[in-house]
Amino acid sequence: MNFSRTICAVAITALASFSGLAQAQFKPTKTIEVIVHTAPGGGNDLLARAVAQMLEKEKLLPVRMQVLNKPGGNGAVAAAALSEKKGDPHTLGFITSVWIANPLTTSEAKITLADLTPVANLLREPAVIAVRADSPFKTLKDFIDAAKAKPGELRQSGGSVTSRDNIIRQTLQQATGTRWAFVSFQGGGERLAALLGGHVEMMVIEPQEAGEQIRAGKLRVLAQIAEKPLPGYPTVPTLKQAGFDVNATPQIRAVVAPPEFPKDALAYYEDLFNKLHQTASWKKYVEDYQLEDSYSGSAELAKSITQIEKDMRAQFQQSGIKLVR
Repeated sequence: MNFSRTICAVAITALASFSGLAQAQFKPTKTIEVIVHTAPGGGNDLLARAVAQMLEKEKLLPVRMQVLNKPGGNGAVAAAALSEKKGDPHTLGFITSVWIANPLTTSEAKITLADLTPVANLLREPAVIAVRADSPFKTLKDFIDAAKAKPGELRQSGGSVTSRDNIIRQTLQQATGTRWAFVSFQGGGERLAALLGGHVEMMVIEPQEAGEQIRAGKLRVLAQIAEKPLPGYPTVPTLKQAGFDVNATPQIRAVVAPPEFPKDALAYYEDLFNKLHQTASWKKYVEDYQLEDSYSGSAELAKSITQIEKDMRAQFQQSGIKLVR
């Protein structure tokens, strides 16, 4: 009899514990604020807004997502804003590789990704090397050969010295013994305008940004910075296929959270973005914008960030860019 009472008590206790755990599982109860480092219309802003729309369309999220634009400092302002939301399960941040690169070279960038909580990797963003349609360069080799013949005379438009544009330039220069100028612009529109206006000869650009200009017959793509040819550019070689076997650090687009993020909230968002990347809406988005789906959870994202930082350190050091961390 005592044994039966004991078993019954244990069962009740276990049931109560299970019920408590079930009740403790996180579910958002108010609008989720998503911090991005670009102004409205920038790449991360557009992705965050697209994700919000897809989550609503697929009925995966019980609340709204609101995008908060925190431009400035190549991600430093947004990283600081996210860090201030310590432990807040209703705040997320959408990042690119610039959040890794900037703290390595800028002492003003006080917050690194090591201070934040990795949630999920969403995409690898390919890029293409483009010239004007009337350019004499028909292949990337043509451009490289011209750069060898006229060191420092050719020009490439791009962002900051730590941007992917410049990292790819530095990598190609080191591999080929060439040299050409890098002209930095604040925004993507200015970079593209410089190329279309003939003020520079080449640029590294995202496929979706280049697409309209290519269809209009204004740009020609020389090579792709991708693992394999993109569906929209089946006849354009990748860097390796073009004869340039160089290590191109990937541009990731991922989700992070504030420091001290609750574990149940982390599990919820990992599952949420895993479900999203399996939907028809997400697959269409990836195809339409010539992206590479690369979903992974928190642990794998942390490993990717570590590896990208390691690669960037080596590339910056080889290029003579001063590191502050």
